[in-house]
Amino acid sequence: MSAFLEVEELSVDLHVPAGILHAVRNVSFDLKKGETLGLVGESGCGKSMTALAIMNLLPSGAIRSARKLIFEDQDLMSANEKTMASIRGGRMAMIFQEPMTSLDPCYTVGNQLVEAIREHQHVTLKEAGDRAVFLLEKVGITGSSSRLRQYPHQLSGGLRQRMMISMGLMCGPSLMIADEPTTALDVTIQAQILALLLSIQKEFNMGLILITHDLGVVARMADRVAVMYCGQIVETGAVREIFENPLHPYTRGLMDCIPVPGKTERGQELGNIPGIVPTPIGDLWGCPFRNRCHLAAPGCADKDLNITEISPGRTCRCVRL
Repeated sequence: MSAFLEVEELSVDLHVPAGILHAVRNVSFDLKKGETLGLVGESGCGKSMTALAIMNLLPSGAIRSARKLIFEDQDLMSANEKTMASIRGGRMAMIFQEPMTSLDPCYTVGNQLVEAIREHQHVTLKEAGDRAVFLLEKVGITGSSSRLRQYPHQLSGGLRQRMMISMGLMCGPSLMIADEPTTALDVTIQAQILALLLSIQKEFNMGLILITHDLGVVARMADRVAVMYCGQIVETGAVREIFENPLHPYTRGLMDCIPVPGKTERGQELGNIPGIVPTPIGDLWGCPFRNRCHLAAPGCADKDLNITEISPGRTCRCVRL
């Protein structure tokens, strides 16, 4: 099956008082229908900015560039705002990071759900309302007709996130981007939301980009993983390959920080990654992880450090390979 989303050498630069901040640097990946790609990395590594660049929802003044950004045979780099507005919320949907603030407090959730589909499809108000009720039931919200008349402040965090998922599904998108979809939710609700996303993705055969810093979530949900560090993808591969045989020193460091049931003993000290993430401002060269890496060598500071294909679907950005 061929990819319906192709991202090649995507970069995002922001002008800040200290200079140019390179938020995303030459990011490349693709996605097939029905596939889940886990985009993993610590806070500030460029995961969310990558998603916003795909959606063309970048902050004012941001500079986006890419060698290729193709969605369903359409070039998103050359698409004007009217075209992008027809794609966003229609064929491409996004669940934003904070369910508590993603819904407009001035309107009922019913108004917001109905608006989503009427913006993109020629349907009557009744048809849109019926679709909203159907999707609320699909995401496990009981008493859906009465829920449509409620305002966001009358809903719990878990219900708001379910509302956001149903809003994203209103137009039957082929791509869903979920940016930390379980933020601010308690553990049991997190599990329910993740199970719901997985079930809906399979039912609607959507491509799913799951943005998270939680490797446990990735292990459970993703087919492939892309590990980001300081604006770059440093390793990609099938989820099993990444977890069983991480190649990049940063990926290995992340794995060492996680307790493994059945392997990590009580009281055992977990690993840690020394140092801090370098600032992505100004001229950058070489591997950004080299000052924290115990395997660092002179070649790590080379100006151009390209990502290498190790095997089909498996890549790593490291001079040691």
